Amino acid sequence: MSIFRILCRESSCQGSSSKPAGCQEGDLHLGVFCGVISRPQEEIPPMRLKDLECRHAAPRDKDYKLADGGGLHLLVRPNGSKLWRMKYRFAGKEKLLSFGGYPAVSLSDARLKRAKAKIALSDGLDPGAGNETRKGKTFEQVARAWHANRLFGLDNAHASRLLRRLERDAFPVIGAIDVRKVTSAQVLEMLRSVEARGALDVSRRIKQHVSQIYRFAIPQGWADNDPAQYLTNLLQPKPRVRHMARVGVPELPKLIQAIDQYDGEENPRRRAVTRAALLFTLLTWARTNETRLALWSEFDGLDGADPIWRLPAERMKMGREHIVPLSAPAVALLDEVRKFSTGAHVFVGDKPGQPISQNTMIYGCYRMGYRGRQTVHGFRGIASTWANEAECYPSDWIEMALAHVERDDVRGAYNSALYLTPRRRMLSAWADYVIGMIGDEMSRNGDSVKLSASRCRA
Repeated sequence: MSIFRILCRESSCQGSSSKPAGCQEGDLHLGVFCGVISRPQEEIPPMRLKDLECRHAAPRDKDYKLADGGGLHLLVRPNGSKLWRMKYRFAGKEKLLSFGGYPAVSLSDARLKRAKAKIALSDGLDPGAGNETRKGKTFEQVARAWHANRLFGLDNAHASRLLRRLERDAFPVIGAIDVRKVTSAQVLEMLRSVEARGALDVSRRIKQHVSQIYRFAIPQGWADNDPAQYLTNLLQPKPRVRHMARVGVPELPKLIQAIDQYDGEENPRRRAVTRAALLFTLLTWARTNETRLALWSEFDGLDGADPIWRLPAERMKMGREHIVPLSAPAVALLDEVRKFSTGAHVFVGDKPGQPISQNTMIYGCYRMGYRGRQTVHGFRGIASTWANEAECYPSDWIEMALAHVERDDVRGAYNSALYLTPRRRMLSAWADYVIGMIGDEMSRNGDSVKLSASRCRA
């Protein structure tokens, strides 16, 4: 109930049944009003939230909302979490936007997000469209999606090795960061930490992986640019490759004859096994551990026309199965050492059931007078030089025979049986070349491996 005064105008009193007696224009009337004075709904300003209300909003048994107007409200849940939400309508449908939790997203931040959403609506755009695409994709999530997309083109060992690099070096530094927000400085910091432990080749490979991940992400709208694009010149240069010591071509005949006539052990059995291991490694282009850990179960068709040595992926440096087509001299060496082997290993050591030691063959080189001049691994360099200088063997055959992995990870899937027939011809020609420096009979005192000239050149 309100008491109010009205300034009387004669026109306003004309025709009124309650006109006071003697009323003149300009007189004041005193009256009483009972009721509600209303204004149109749209003219009532919303009750805006205060930060104090948000801060002290206590959880209840059920969800409840604290409205701020314009569809924005703070959802308070029974577990105590407070989440910003905005209701809106687009294309005739009611939708809901999520702006994050309070207090991480403040009241003023939530209002700013509401304003941006309103601008999108006024432009005829749905502010929630593609929200999951633009948000929530961390570098690790995108990297794993990229890796899964590539699995069909990679062998298992290489795929595992690639993912381990990222898990060890990239994910701990930039994995949790929004893929859009990763900076060049952050990628460089990560690569510097890899370089700090001396893994310069690994740092360059990871840089390549990062660029490949962004080339995968950008077309899908997950990222806008590649932060690793301009980092190549900032990485430390790779050191010059230090090749294993090996003799030159003019000294090769003397080396091969020294191996054939090896007498650096007093024990005849040990002498024969060391000599056979050195020659077998030279003929097959194998690495030291590949020879010394060779198992009889890895050989197939030794009595046939196409004998092979199948090395499983777990024994290979590059983690890929490798097949070596065996020449006739290599098979003859296996026949010779079989009489010394009673277990699974081909080249047996002094201890029962154990292979020759890591140093057996290199010490053999030392005893022949080649310390610092020839290593066992250097046999591979000699063979590679011979094949390349022959100018009749494609580089792909040579690299496959050496069990080298393609440096360009984008190339096709690895096939361990690739070029098997031409590689057999190449290794047989190499065996002819080596045995030709010894003679038709590979002999050393009483121990001999009979190899006819015709069989060596078959």
